[in-house]
Amino acid sequence: MGPDFRLDDRRLPALRGHLTLDIAFGPLAARLAGGIDLVESVGELLLLALGLGDARIAHGESPSAMKRTSPARGSALTRCARAGRGSRMRALLLFFVLLALAMPAEARLSREERAMAAAVDREAGRHVELLERLVNQNSGTLNLAGVARVGEMVRAELEPLGFAVRWIDMAATGRAGHLVATRRGNGRGRRILLIGHLDTVFEPASPFQAFARDGNRATGPGVGDCKGGDVVLIAALRAMQAAGTLRDADIMVVMTGDEERPGAPIAAARRDLIEAGRWADVALEYENLAHEEGRDFGTVARRSSTSWTLTTHGRSGHSSGVFGEELGYGAVYEMARILDAFRRELAEPNLTYNVGVIGGGTPATIDAEGLNVAASGKTNITAETAIARGDLRALTPEQDARVRARMQAIVAQHLARTEAELAFSEDGYPPMAPTAGNRALLARLNGVNRDLGLAEMAEYDPAKRGAADSSFVAADADTLAGLGAAGGDAHAAGEWIALDSLARQAKRSAILITRLSREPRP
Repeated sequence: MGPDFRLDDRRLPALRGHLTLDIAFGPLAARLAGGIDLVESVGELLLLALGLGDARIAHGESPSAMKRTSPARGSALTRCARAGRGSRMRALLLFFVLLALAMPAEARLSREERAMAAAVDREAGRHVELLERLVNQNSGTLNLAGVARVGEMVRAELEPLGFAVRWIDMAATGRAGHLVATRRGNGRGRRILLIGHLDTVFEPASPFQAFARDGNRATGPGVGDCKGGDVVLIAALRAMQAAGTLRDADIMVVMTGDEERPGAPIAAARRDLIEAGRWADVALEYENLAHEEGRDFGTVARRSSTSWTLTTHGRSGHSSGVFGEELGYGAVYEMARILDAFRRELAEPNLTYNVGVIGGGTPATIDAEGLNVAASGKTNITAETAIARGDLRALTPEQDARVRARMQAIVAQHLARTEAELAFSEDGYPPMAPTAGNRALLARLNGVNRDLGLAEMAEYDPAKRGAADSSFVAADADTLAGLGAAGGDAHAAGEWIALDSLARQAKRSAILITRLSREPRP
């Protein structure tokens, strides 16, 4: 029986100069632990393949120190080879595997891919300067002029790369507009949509207004969400241009001007993005990178985000009659019944349903924005009206529809002499479900990671991610999200990124986009 060479079940990218092998010769078995250097193993396997079964590269010796040894001596590979010399072909195949693993990571990149990586490194200072200019231009969602100016700054980056750039005015929705840039390639590869956004949560009245740098850390309004991601996107495209891989790629860039606070109606506000998703085969989104405990993660799913308003009504009267046949329970008890039933009966994985604001009394009202509830009353009067607003977040369209139906069923079970209505807003974000296509994109990205010498990225828990514009295209195109910069404190004063993540992410994106653009169009 010939030897059976098997790599252990750990993934090859985890190997860094040492390898664990299982080598079995029928009854003879030897396990070479991770202390055997790849170079040594490669050398011995070549000798075995050439039929020099007694030769070895001794531990600690150079190849020139090879010498014959007594039958009792020699490495585990050599001793195993003596038990079955008919396995030279297997040894030769494994030799080439080990040779590839022993090569530096950059050697596994193509010439064009090495050129892209070099271009990103060469322009690292430029990327930071661009980020600083973008951050220092306030573009809070309601600062329409500021959002438009950031759009012009991005236009100035994309047009020299051969993109046809359009500004889509969104005055009808109460917002500034969106930037859409298109570059036509050879028409043969996959069509790729790149998604970012121009606005931030920091309006001009916010005290947090300026870019600041402290070593590798940069802070500023929108530095991570999403201006850092916008810079990663631009840096990747510039690297592709430098290496000549942008020429044949079919790419569309959409940067919305109201991601943080969408205009209304949402159908009009996201019409152009949805159309872009229908055009695309693949969508890549540049919100902040998921990064925890020194590890980068891939985002293949995001939950939905939909607001709801619950209004309950009861008979108002003297509290001495509460619970009675004539007066019933009042609006506040009906509200409490429904919300507690939500808490007890709706729970399931990847689902949350929050109550953000509530009030009840005689009377109770809510403003047009749905943010402020006004209520008054006396302790001896049963409440006439109660109002609560909250949100619902689900992982899949099926889960969202099922839970909405269950919520309505709970609402319909009224206490005596009460009524209730539950209304879902039409301006919500749909879910980005974790599809097989999305996971295949992450697998492709992990192929890039392996070739760059970076660790593989596991799937990030979607419960830890917020909603984003990528959800509007996920029903039509395979989507991978969270390809922007690594950082923290998003939406808060002190929002920051690690500047070295710009280059890491730009290299990943440039190579991934190039490879995807060369896959046959479905």
